[in-house]
Amino acid sequence: MKATISQPKHSTLVPILIIAGLFFIFGFVTWINGALIPFMKTINELTDAQSYLVASASYISFVVMALPASYIINKIGFKKGMSLGLAIMAIGALVFIPAANARTYWMFLAGIFIQGMGMTLLQTASNPYITILGPIESAAKRIAIMGIANKVAGALGSVIFGAILLSGIDDMKAQLSTVDAAEKASILNTMADSVITPYIIMAVVLFILGILIRKAPLPNVEPEPIEVPKDGEKSKTSIFQFPHLWLGVLALFLYVGVEVIAGDTIIAYGIALDIPAETAKFFTLFTLMAMVGTYALGVFLIPKYISQALALKLSAVLGIVLSFCIVFTTGFTSVLFVSALGIANALVWPAIWPLALTGLGKFTETASALLIMAISGGAILPPLYGAIVDHKKEELITNGILETSAIAEASSFGYWILLPCYVVILYYAFYGHKLGLKKK
Repeated sequence: MKATISQPKHSTLVPILIIAGLFFIFGFVTWINGALIPFMKTINELTDAQSYLVASASYISFVVMALPASYIINKIGFKKGMSLGLAIMAIGALVFIPAANARTYWMFLAGIFIQGMGMTLLQTASNPYITILGPIESAAKRIAIMGIANKVAGALGSVIFGAILLSGIDDMKAQLSTVDAAEKASILNTMADSVITPYIIMAVVLFILGILIRKAPLPNVEPEPIEVPKDGEKSKTSIFQFPHLWLGVLALFLYVGVEVIAGDTIIAYGIALDIPAETAKFFTLFTLMAMVGTYALGVFLIPKYISQALALKLSAVLGIVLSFCIVFTTGFTSVLFVSALGIANALVWPAIWPLALTGLGKFTETASALLIMAISGGAILPPLYGAIVDHKKEELITNGILETSAIAEASSFGYWILLPCYVVILYYAFYGHKLGLKKK
């Protein structure tokens, strides 16, 4: 039986729980990057910009796979598509075994990219599904629930993998500077091997979930139709006739970039500020818990007390304020402002999706693929942050600044990249989401 967006609440509970489970998986796999970045930087002896290719490899897959994923899901259906996505993620996890044995960075990146391909399949199905599972006005509430599952899993992943990969890394780095080349290679190889067991476990779990999802009770849903044009008005015939969608894609691209910067750079930022890795490994948890708390607030407030557009406006303004606070403070205070970006970021994704999909009708599937492609912002902005840090660090060292001070100052300076991103999101919140839509 085909379900529509007007189905009663009790009939949507099971699908919501199943999709929340998938968002839990996204979060766990995605947010371990915060621990992987400093780990990969050490074992492969990378620059800051090179180390942030970990995020690029994960998020660039959304550009490569979004439209193919839409085609695949259209051909084989939601459940088979989700099952295939989980299987592909499991294969990506298994690639970490030969990558660790060879201690070869491009192989690690290949495994992360393959996992990203699987996540693209899952995201392409689950985000529009949860958006149109109920009334569009409350879509942000449903997506906020997904966000809670996503970020709780991310918190668990960052803590677990932080403990596995970063415990004792400060002592290890100090030891590396005092040994010969052969002993150094031996130490780095031992460090690399520490990822094998957790990724084998991850692969097994993903394969099992891929089998289980095939039996999950997920009903079909239908988007709202495009409004019938009045006399003298032309009907929409192309995806390019929805400017509010394309601006939504841009806003989402920038948002994912700043969200990934907030979560994936904060551990390395703390270490750059001379905070011990044993302490810094928990910093991604701060960011994610800030997001979880704000998601919970969004579930309560939207749409009964505030609209999705107002939530987006408040988020963008807070992001701008926090961006200034990060670069104009130092030490642990600055780290706390980075983690507070979790508050600014939490409701941006839930708000943009329904605003961008409003009135798309038969174009909803293609529009969803475009919005999924916007996740590639997480591939572009973090390495750009790293490149800014590298450039500023070299400039400061050339001017006679001590290396430790130069690293700290450059890492803080890199966060200027956040400001224009939040300004564009603010524009979308006030004006961009209404462009091309009929006034009611």
